[in-house]
Amino acid sequence: MSVDLLKRYFPELEGDERLDQLAALPALYTEWNAKINVISRKDIENIYLRHIIHSLTIAKFIHFKEGADVMDLGTGGGFPGIPLAIYFPETRFTLIDGTKKKIHVVNEVSSAVGLRNVKAKQLRAEECKQKFDFIVTRAVATVDKLMLWGERLIKTKHQHALPNGIIALKGGDLSKETSLLGDHHYYEYIDLRELIDEELFDEKYLMYIQG
Repeated sequence: MSVDLLKRYFPELEGDERLDQLAALPALYTEWNAKINVISRKDIENIYLRHIIHSLTIAKFIHFKEGADVMDLGTGGGFPGIPLAIYFPETRFTLIDGTKKKIHVVNEVSSAVGLRNVKAKQLRAEECKQKFDFIVTRAVATVDKLMLWGERLIKTKHQHALPNGIIALKGGDLSKETSLLGDHHYYEYIDLRELIDEELFDEKYLMYIQG
């Protein structure tokens, strides 16, 4: 897998500094993963699809505005937050995780690609006091827990066409997930295979829950 995949699915990046930044990520994560295991070996070998492009599917769903505040809840090694921060350089991203070594990797990778719009914190969502336009997350918890942790962190003032809320990358049977939400929560989801025509994205979804 190569940078050609990025250009195929995100042609707007052709000739853009952002493409160079994204293309730098595989080598950086390979280097850091040898020191601190934040990505499985199998995933490192297929990082463009499994991590970078998977994270950027959110950019096909919503265009974050300049000055918007977005949290990546449970960022792990920096996904989806770092690819999104590269794609949206005028949006402020706060990446949180409870594991110190993972936040260390996030800070080092962010610095290496020259990101100025990322703050990484060793923090649990329950401890966070800042509010955000959107919370993004990937394979962290069931949607009821995401709403329990994140709903109070969502700003009430909206500046996007889409009301503020949580955007979660999910896999598997979503019917079990949606049954955990109360009737007062609006949600919708998109089959990622409709956005990225790759077999890897079968039974993977983007789920939006209005805060």
